[in-house]
Amino acid sequence: MSRVALIGATGTIGRAAADALVQAGHDVTCIVRSPATFPGALTHIADSASIAREGFGELRFDAVVSCMASRTGVASDAWAIDHKAQSHALAAARKAGAEHFVLLSAICVQRPRLAFQQAKLAFESELAASGLRYSIVRPTAFFKSLSGQLGRVRQGKPFLIFGDGTLTACKPISNRDLAAYIAACLTDPKRWNTVLPIGGPGPAISPRDQGEALFAMLGMEPRFRSVPPGFLGGIAGALGVAAKLIPPLAAKAELARIGHYYATESMLVLDPATGRYDADLTPETGTDTLFEHYRAIIAGKAAADARGDHAVF
Repeated sequence: MSRVALIGATGTIGRAAADALVQAGHDVTCIVRSPATFPGALTHIADSASIAREGFGELRFDAVVSCMASRTGVASDAWAIDHKAQSHALAAARKAGAEHFVLLSAICVQRPRLAFQQAKLAFESELAASGLRYSIVRPTAFFKSLSGQLGRVRQGKPFLIFGDGTLTACKPISNRDLAAYIAACLTDPKRWNTVLPIGGPGPAISPRDQGEALFAMLGMEPRFRSVPPGFLGGIAGALGVAAKLIPPLAAKAELARIGHYYATESMLVLDPATGRYDADLTPETGTDTLFEHYRAIIAGKAAADARGDHAVF
């Protein structure tokens, strides 16, 4: 059993991680900005400013697990959270006596074209050079990011795809499977001092695969509407030009760039030898599948995913 501080515990993956760490037998303290409850875990109230000033107070920990991430991915948010706040958390970990820092990152940093990817990479480098034992977990697509069209398909609307719907693919991973993988980083030496790309059980699936599965589950004839891949890129470019005159449009331009990135890049391991995404090189974990998740929502056994700021994807 380890004394573990969990940062970002109120997020979707954070709550799952809290459960997984408790189930693994660790003594867990969730670092939160406002009062919240986590079965089997303690809480400590702190925000980014207080962590920067005083760390975790007088608390001592063996390890820190960070599931913290910027909400929108726009530049100001990304550098404030994905880099600066993470840096403060790393300093707090040292002060608290932690020997291991587990970071939830993202697989999309392999081809960094966006502000939040650059911010995440900057902190990954800082963590790797810190002298602490580390585990950098880079998951593929989350179930909630791929469930947004269930409602529109139920309403008889077409499933939206970019191009023919086969431009990209991923191995989606559930909250539960990812949380269990993160918790095991504390005890599995093979996951120490390394970068860990991870997906859910294969095979890799494309947006067209997702749409066809949804229509089949609902007993409906497949209907797709194709959007040109460059559509969001064009919007991003136009907003970027307009932002020179109207600065607030810069954030909207970045959101459009994020949307274009996810429409054109696969969430799989990028083979450095070929420059192509490779499903076979993408590790798998767990047993939950996206299509089982769809069936549970359709049957009313699971609530529809609350996507919040990620609805743009």
